[in-house]
Formats: sequence, C-alpha cells, structure tokens
Amino acid sequence: MTGYSKPCRLAVFCSGFGSNFQAILDAIRKRRLEAVVALMVCDNPKAHAVKRARRRRIPLFVFNPRVFKTRRACEKIIVRILKSEKVDWVILAGFMRVLTPYFVRAYRGRILNVHPALLPHFKGTHAIRDAFNAGVQETGVTVHTVTEEVDAGPVVLQERVKISKRDTLKSLEAKIHRVEHRIYPLAIQRVIMDLRKSNEKLTRGIKSPLPPLKRKGGKGFLLLKEKEPKTNPLFISKGAGGI
Repeated sequence: MTGYSKPCRLAVFCSGFGSNFQAILDAIRKRRLEAVVALMVCDNPKAHAVKRARRRRIPLFVFNPRVFKTRRACEKIIVRILKSEKVDWVILAGFMRVLTPYFVRAYRGRILNVHPALLPHFKGTHAIRDAFNAGVQETGVTVHTVTEEVDAGPVVLQERVKISKRDTLKSLEAKIHRVEHRIYPLAIQRVIMDLRKSNEKLTRGIKSPLPPLKRKGGKGFLLLKEKEPKTNPLFISKGAGGI
C-alpha cells in the first residue's frame, strides 16, 4: 500500500462461486491491493458470491436479467447505481453476461476481466476445456481491459500454465484458478498505480447524468438492511460501506 488517502473504488461483477471475488477481498485485507470494494453486482441471487459479500458486509446489487426487455435496459440501471456509489473501476470476476457497447462506453478503459487462457487463444466460455481437449502443452491466464469485442481488449497481465501428461480437466482447472487468484489482484493494482503515476484523472463514465432512479412497486429496487424479498426481481443490500 502506498498511503493514498482515497483508495480506488471497485465494483466486482459475479455470477457464481465468487472465488476471484474472494481473492480480491483477501488482497485488500492483506494490504496488497489499494482499493475498496464499493459494490458487488450479481445476476444470480443463488450465487455463492452473494453469501461471500453478505459475510463481509459488502453492498450488493442483485438482479434478475429476465425481467428486462433488453440488456441495455438492465445496464442503464446498473450504471446509475455505479455512479451513485462513485465506482472507479469495474472488475468482472466470473460474470457470465456479455456487456453491451453502451456499458463499455460508460466505463471505457476502466473494465477488467480475467480469462482462463492465453489470449488470443481459446476465447469464449469454455477456454480451459477447449485448451485441454486441443492437446496443447500450455495454456494460461490473461487479465485484459474489456472492449466491445469479447475477449479482445488490451492485455494487462498474462501468466503461462503448463499442461502435463498427468493432468486431468479437473486438475488443470485447479491450476488455472490458483493463477487467477494470484495475478488478478496484481493486475488491478498495476492499472490503478499506472494511472496515478501518470497523473491521469479517473473519468466518471458517460457525460450526461441519468435521472434519479424511481421506485415503481415491484419493478424498482429496494434498499435493504438484511434479506431481500423473494418476490422482488431487483434488490440492493447496503452493507457497511465496503472493505
């Protein structure tokens, strides 16, 4: 940690188990990452990542994608919430939805993703399986900036992972995940410090501010202190202000 008075504010997007989310929290706790998790965004109320966020009292925004007519309609709400939480960087950590160009433009250059392969090889959802089935001798992990084209943004950090003859798909997945958990916080810290060293100000997304969110019965979102109502498709749970 370098002693800056205002650590970078992160929004971590998850869909499942949340192991990379946990690695980020651990790096912050160990003072290896100069940041605060201001918000966790999740498209799956049953995800284990939600339980991790609740245990650490991280503010949550959980939504059901099926209640929206378009992805952009959903993302407009998310962008408003990110603005209200003064989020600096968006960190994709096992988020299984492809972001629209609208969202990428709103946080252009400030969205990171971790991919379980050495990009540009083995793009897509099943990168570990594809590399294993291809019989290659090595694969790896890539942290990259997100652009409109999927898995094609500028590389921030990569690390190779050898595939031995004794590896199974399960053992290769474990090796890949261990590398992800180690280098993702390093990559996040790198981009934060690179911007600070160059004295560049973090932009605040789209130029025109969106109107305030209005609660409209069950279709709006709720500020909750504890558990979300099962009947509500959207909810925010306000924790203790992040970690």
